[in-house]
Amino acid sequence: MKTFSKKPAESERHHEVHCAVCGSDDTVKHWQCGDFSFVKCRECGHVYQNPQPDADSLLNRYDEEYSDYEVENSVTFLTLMLKGLDDVGFFKRMEADGIDRSLLDVGCATGALLEYAARRGYRVQGVEVCEPAAEYGREHRGVPISVGTLESARLDDSTDGGRFGAFHASHVIEHVPDPRAFLRSAYQRLVDGGYLVIVTPNTAGLQARLFGAQWRSAIADHVNLFSKRNLLRLIRECGFRPVATQTWGGLGIGTAPGWLKRPVDRCAKACGFGDVVLVMARRRKAGA
Repeated sequence: MKTFSKKPAESERHHEVHCAVCGSDDTVKHWQCGDFSFVKCRECGHVYQNPQPDADSLLNRYDEEYSDYEVENSVTFLTLMLKGLDDVGFFKRMEADGIDRSLLDVGCATGALLEYAARRGYRVQGVEVCEPAAEYGREHRGVPISVGTLESARLDDSTDGGRFGAFHASHVIEHVPDPRAFLRSAYQRLVDGGYLVIVTPNTAGLQARLFGAQWRSAIADHVNLFSKRNLLRLIRECGFRPVATQTWGGLGIGTAPGWLKRPVDRCAKACGFGDVVLVMARRRKAGA
């Protein structure tokens, strides 16, 4: 079962890229997925699309169809996000450490997490590339969402220089052509000691190993697919100190009977080979 994805338009432009983690161009073919393919870096093991669609081609895929999908599944997605955040004690840590109660959610879709955090007393701001989804969040949830990428969206800089106590991006970094630049921008948007939360598919997980090119996250919209190890490496190199990690998801719905899926899911979470990985890290204080 694949994640939602748009079929690439014939007019899209593609180009060759180097590994986003280590910069090497020494690769081996990894997965052939119809009209697109993933390679694996021989140096660090990072999996990524090559050739890759350019940034504008990727952005044009997020239209009304994507917005409808997010609206329809918003309750399920929020439930999963909150479970992950609870696993690493996100809100408890924020509130116990006295970090500014403010949240920037990038790739916020319809703003469900923003609405939840606002009800907890947080100052919130969202960034979303899909204009219909952002409009839904503003109109139906009453939360501020700017349209664009992290680099292009207009954010309110009037409070604390536009910096936040927390930066959250769930299932976003795999869509980003330059994840290092993305994390550096995240660093600039956080207060000293602020929390970064990144959630993304895990290439070291059981499902990726079992299903290969048929893995639900091996889709055209995902240009960079991380293992937990490489995600942690990149996060550290961009100035963050990881404080918690968690993986979850052993077997996808419909791939195994319940009597088998439930224990495998528990084992995957306990042993760290889940289908999805969450990393929570803190921005290092200047001079630290």
